[in-house]
Amino acid sequence: MAANRHRVTGMAPAELASAGMLAAAVGGLAAGGALYLAGALDTADWAWLAVTVLGLGYALLTLIGSLRRRRAGVDVIALLALAGALAVGELAAGAVITVMLASGRALEGWAAGRARRDLSGLLARAPSTAKRYRGGSLEEVPLSDIGPGDLVLVAHGDVIPADGTVASGHAILDESALTGEPLPVDHPQGGQVRSGVVNAGGPFDLTITTRAEESTYAGIVRLVAEAEESQAPFVRLADRYALWFVLITLVTAALTWAFGGASRAVAVLVVATPCPLILAAPVALVAGMSVAARRGVVVKGGGVLEQLARCTTLLLDKTGTLTSGHPTVSATVSAGPLEPDELLQLAASLDQVSGHVLADAVVSAAQSRGLRLEMPAGVAEVAGQGICGTVGGRQVALGKASWCGIGETAGAHRWVKAARRRARLDGALTVFVAVDGEPAGALIMDDPVRPDAARTIRALRAGGIHRIVMVTGDRAEVAETVGAMIGVDSVLAERSPDEKLLAVRAETGNGPVIMVGDGINDAPALALADVGVAMGARGATASSQAADAVLTVDRIGRLGEVAAVARRTRRIALQSVLTGMALSLVAMGAAAAGLIPAVWGALLQEGIDVAVILNALRALRLPRARRLSPSDAALTQRFQEEHERIRADTEELRATADSLGFTPAGEALTRVRRAHRLLVQEVSPHEQAEEQELYPALSRVLGSPEATASMSRGHAEIAHQVRRLGQLLADIGAGPPDDADIADLRALLYGLHAILRLHTAQEDESFLGLAGDPAGCQPAGQGTAPGSR
Repeated sequence: MAANRHRVTGMAPAELASAGMLAAAVGGLAAGGALYLAGALDTADWAWLAVTVLGLGYALLTLIGSLRRRRAGVDVIALLALAGALAVGELAAGAVITVMLASGRALEGWAAGRARRDLSGLLARAPSTAKRYRGGSLEEVPLSDIGPGDLVLVAHGDVIPADGTVASGHAILDESALTGEPLPVDHPQGGQVRSGVVNAGGPFDLTITTRAEESTYAGIVRLVAEAEESQAPFVRLADRYALWFVLITLVTAALTWAFGGASRAVAVLVVATPCPLILAAPVALVAGMSVAARRGVVVKGGGVLEQLARCTTLLLDKTGTLTSGHPTVSATVSAGPLEPDELLQLAASLDQVSGHVLADAVVSAAQSRGLRLEMPAGVAEVAGQGICGTVGGRQVALGKASWCGIGETAGAHRWVKAARRRARLDGALTVFVAVDGEPAGALIMDDPVRPDAARTIRALRAGGIHRIVMVTGDRAEVAETVGAMIGVDSVLAERSPDEKLLAVRAETGNGPVIMVGDGINDAPALALADVGVAMGARGATASSQAADAVLTVDRIGRLGEVAAVARRTRRIALQSVLTGMALSLVAMGAAAAGLIPAVWGALLQEGIDVAVILNALRALRLPRARRLSPSDAALTQRFQEEHERIRADTEELRATADSLGFTPAGEALTRVRRAHRLLVQEVSPHEQAEEQELYPALSRVLGSPEATASMSRGHAEIAHQVRRLGQLLADIGAGPPDDADIADLRALLYGLHAILRLHTAQEDESFLGLAGDPAGCQPAGQGTAPGSR
């Protein structure tokens, strides 16, 4: 990600120049020292003189470059120090100053190489050719040759080359990169399609309506370029203090020359060598970058780490940032005698051979529940409709309602209305299932909120972020729900890339801004923000190229950790700079009073330099955090894994409650008894094990059993409600339940669903994150975007 144009060496010309300068300075200083020890004093002076002149020329060039950018800071001090050392004949001191200057510049150059932004990621993703129909056959032509009216073929997995309309069939598109919507979108014939999205379904024909250079994707590339050019320049921490230090040094040296003579003025210049400014801050910042990298965040430069420490506003994308970014099966709704697990097993068995973007989610859901999948036979798939085949001797169909024999106004299927309402309220979609020609149920699919999202928001607020805004291209009703769940200050939904850019620009008026995103639609905003952070673990190359920092692990919680690292690093860098300057000022006063000769002043200054550099290296240490012992961490990991099963059981409670009222009374009672068995045989033992094993371990870490008292109260309420459900079932007995019984059962099931869902989320957010990352955590898959199968 640092400079794609320098793949062979991994370094840009400026980095190579800094490295060469450092090598020459160190070599010259060492050679002079060896000659001095050997008694060749004149030759040693010539070696040190060459190094000093080299440093003087380098400082002059960098100062000219800074003045062209209307900036001057450390470069001025370095130039004056080198000129003073040369003027008074302190050649060894001049060589040392040159080494310090070269070291600082090499460190900053190495870091800046990681910060270099370019559009190569965006441009590499854009297609360069298109398959155009001409004379009854296909020809592959350069993208620049297609224009309005041309008919092109878009194969599965292709990026749409230019804006157009669907000319034939259905287009199933992954639009997450542009809109942030996590589920696939179905575009019928005649539907408008934008460039930059991916064909997630079968091949279709596209009638081009706009030339490639005028299309949506090209517009985003232009926005990124404009955003990078308009970003305000960043002033380094050391530069903020350099001007005052220069003025104090010049005034002190001049007064000393006037009242104490040239020798004292020389001593003042020697002890005023600005190594704390030149080297201490870069050392601390590079150390902080190393710590951030160990925590899975690549920070592309010391300046980025400085800015991150100063930011007070955070803008977050939703899809792939606050949510998982890929579809998952959140519930299985059974319409009849088939149990939910059996329904899911049949659907997943069929979807093993499907190329649809939702198929992997269905298969993964079945595998996570330990269901045995069978290979289907006689499979047929129709793009935009669904898939059908034989699984274990049963005819299974999976897809749209009409594909599964469900009419749009099917009053007899009350469960269909309930499933659709649930999907609409949750911002999810439904995939229907038919077995042996009869509607059998539906799979509810959504993009779940990350378990650590709310905890990360709280940590960022505690660390100095005052305003948090979620800005997304997703639908308003979905965005508002997620925003309320994690506790952001404001939600900006249905925002296009240029509108996201405007949101960043508006917020920067109130202070430095962090923008976090993962899609192409986030790239312009990432480029404009003071610190752009990309979720790079999901393969978001375009956003990573435009960002200042990249999360290489799929855990947004690391952003809070690295923000804390940035603030700590900046404190250490500032402490090193100010301490070094203070000690230099004291030494300057002593030198002006004639208490420190020039030679001893040089040695004293070297001692100051070593002290502040050692202090700066403290930034290499990871901040202390509450962590569990390996055995307790393994215990916590076990309960995290059990929570996945508990979530599935929790959704089964809701599905059972939803079915009451339209399912025959006897069948309804059977389903409630099955849900009660899940509670008694799986949920209750899990809660009891947490009380006996997990909570004592957490109490040791948190310092008091009171820290888990509220969670224990939750366990007590869950156990009470499970007992009530058992008593109600015993009261009903074997007879069919009446309307009052159904109402009471539904109320209990919905209540248990709400309590369990809240309690599990609270444990995930409050306690289970103490164990750190699970071993072998892998990046999540690439996101998709909404519609129907």
